[in-house]
Amino acid sequence: MTRPALTKELTPEEFRDYYFLKEELKEFCRHEGLKVSGNKGDLEKRIIHYLSTGESLKEEDIKHKSQEIPSEITLDSKLGENFRFSEDKRAFFKNEIGNGFKFKVKFQKWVKANPDKTYRDAINAYFVIQNSKEKTEISKQFQYNQYIRDFFDNNNDKSLDDAIKCWKYKKSLKGHNRYEDSDLKALSGE
Repeated sequence: MTRPALTKELTPEEFRDYYFLKEELKEFCRHEGLKVSGNKGDLEKRIIHYLSTGESLKEEDIKHKSQEIPSEITLDSKLGENFRFSEDKRAFFKNEIGNGFKFKVKFQKWVKANPDKTYRDAINAYFVIQNSKEKTEISKQFQYNQYIRDFFDNNNDKSLDDAIKCWKYKKSLKGHNRYEDSDLKALSGE
């Protein structure tokens, strides 16, 4: 069975059985008058609630603007509870670390988990994280990224085009979207 269109006629179970792009989820939410903000997981929760009840999910508006007055950043400044990955912070880290600096996921998680640490501590942690051979955990909503990583863990002789073809095949099927060795065989007709 091919993937059904995302409509309000789907049951929550049918919705969960298939993979939908974030843009498809947002378009559905727009069409049905639901909020379109947030990450893919937020959109999926809204849609499942809507498909179950026919009603919008009651949500509190979260204010993302920091109430803090910006101050000069120094190596001894505390990161703080309300740390935002903003351009002034990026500029500070680039100045201290170099132009190759990026707010990668592992570093972002470290910063959020260590609000009492200083920017100096963060720079030291950045280098430790960069030199680590440990793979970054891929969050649940990034199924494509996880699939591609798993594909190459099992098929290092294949191309990105092969991985993408297998992903497109897999996401069209009912069920989970995790890589399986049978995906490549099914795509090649074996």
